[in-house]
Amino acid sequence: MTITQQTTAVALVTGANRGLGLATARLLGESGATVLLGARNAAKAEIAAAELRDEGLECWPLSLDVESAASIAEAAERVERDFGRLDILVNNAGILPEATTPGALQPLDIELFRRTFETNVFGAAAVSQAFLPLLRASEAGRIVNVSSRMGSLADQLDPTSPYASMVVPAYQTSKAALNGLTVALAKSLGDTPVRVNSVCPGWVQTDLGGPDNRAAAPTTAHDAARTVVEMAFIPADGPTGTFVDLDGPVPW
Repeated sequence: MTITQQTTAVALVTGANRGLGLATARLLGESGATVLLGARNAAKAEIAAAELRDEGLECWPLSLDVESAASIAEAAERVERDFGRLDILVNNAGILPEATTPGALQPLDIELFRRTFETNVFGAAAVSQAFLPLLRASEAGRIVNVSSRMGSLADQLDPTSPYASMVVPAYQTSKAALNGLTVALAKSLGDTPVRVNSVCPGWVQTDLGGPDNRAAAPTTAHDAARTVVEMAFIPADGPTGTFVDLDGPVPW
């Protein structure tokens, strides 16, 4: 797929002040979109947005904590007031505390499950719900949920998969649940122009997996963001309710 030039799209990326979120915001801006960089830390969102504006992109900060109902509501009200619609929502905000919490896996840490689901699942669901009226106001609303092959049950049971040996239960089940949300939203919005898809960006050189992740991961944030942005700009007859990565469809 090729990223299509868009001149009027209004896009929101959650968790956009660094890593994959920032790279996604940059590519969306380079494709002509006006991009709102959502982040729970307003100062960090402003710094990131200013960096992109210095590159000539139309990017602005948006205070948005995906774990706060009040913050989500305020962000949705601001977007409605300033733009009246939202064309692209990228649910990128996510956490992987199991990678940096000693002893998290033995036994299962239920508190880590709660924390992980609060951001990775409930946060994405709450943001989608709040912004759905604005996505419906778009001629071509798009929701892209940033998932992971570690949320693919088929992949986890495939001994030839490079992810088969990874055991991070809270993260894996949260991404499986996020994929379920993708399917449910796609079905419920099937009679509308809104398209909803999950994307696995690959193993990305970010801080998500802990301090050693940048050196170990094979995929740059820029390359990973291309798949996210391509799904954000799919045409009216494009897919919905699918799960893809850099190489194409991913089994559920």
